[in-house]
Amino acid sequence: MKNQTLPTIEQFRADFPQFDNRQLYPDSQVAFRLAFADRVLDENRLAEWFPYMVCLVVAHYLTLYPRSARYAALGGVDSSGVVVNKSVDKVSMGYDTASTLNSDGGFWNRTTYGAEFFQTLMLFGAGGRQL
Repeated sequence: MKNQTLPTIEQFRADFPQFDNRQLYPDSQVAFRLAFADRVLDENRLAEWFPYMVCLVVAHYLTLYPRSARYAALGGVDSSGVVVNKSVDKVSMGYDTASTLNSDGGFWNRTTYGAEFFQTLMLFGAGGRQL
């Protein structure tokens, strides 16, 4: 453990009770994502926000986990994302992405937890922004 204030599995589940289903969101996945967040986030930079930011990262990945697990069980991978415009032969598809929280958020825009994480992280990355 790199960061002293890294939440435990129990703390994460208490703060985000929507992930309390241990069959859908196994402890092994929560622990794996906590360890990931521990490596990529720095409590010295995020200060008192660190535990919450870790939980947002974990929640983001856990939200995506069941879908990825279903694809893996079928022998494939989840390669979906936001489609802006796509045409194949005479069929076309398009979505309005204007409601996307942050156009630079990419992967983090796939869940509300990820979007909140990315938006909050931008406040730290820019040293805070005036609204």
